[in-house]
Amino acid sequence: MSGNDSFARNMVPEQQTRSSHSHERPLRIAVLVSGSGSNLQALIDAIEAGQLPNVEIALVVSNKANAQGLQRALRHNLPTLYLPWRRHAEAEAKLTAILQLFAVDLIILAGWMRIFSAQFITQFSRRIMNLHPALLPEGGTGSVYVTSNGTCIPVFRGLHAVKQALDANVKVTGSTVHYVTAEVDAGPVICCAEVAIEEGDTEETLHERIKQVEHRLLVEAVRRYSINSSMS
Repeated sequence: MSGNDSFARNMVPEQQTRSSHSHERPLRIAVLVSGSGSNLQALIDAIEAGQLPNVEIALVVSNKANAQGLQRALRHNLPTLYLPWRRHAEAEAKLTAILQLFAVDLIILAGWMRIFSAQFITQFSRRIMNLHPALLPEGGTGSVYVTSNGTCIPVFRGLHAVKQALDANVKVTGSTVHYVTAEVDAGPVICCAEVAIEEGDTEETLHERIKQVEHRLLVEAVRRYSINSSMS
């Protein structure tokens, strides 16, 4: 990757002499961030604590040069890439090339604030995970979610799902890790958890509690993927 509009740190590409899901090497993940990178940190902590054996972070990418997530990655000596997103098709092409160069098996969207084209998603079918701060139906599609106590609540999608839940006066919301499909926030669910909405909650306080759940769910989703990959 070259050019004046991007920079990279600690980047040593993986030798591509093995298949992408070979038993001979760890599951290699790329984490895409646009902000603080708290979910990236959850993965780093889990890997360093031995909770995700045979998993390694191959690359951290951000569309923002000043994203705190990049600084988190650098503190742990992880390869990082700043990739501007001014020209959508060109940026996707560059990202595809670098993911292939680094032999990435799984892509994690951890606070990534860009939507991919259907063409990009098709290239990495069932290899892109996203975190969504609301509850999604098991198959991803549909307009109603049935909670653990049998209550039906609307499905909240998009950038303002936490605010939507508060505005709808529902008693519970949650977090979901799902595979990315061309339809936004509508891919098959990997795992999810409910979060009760408390009296007096604001968008900020509720989102903070959801984030704590997200961290645990993301680690679990990657663990499941790693186990399934090693058995395939």
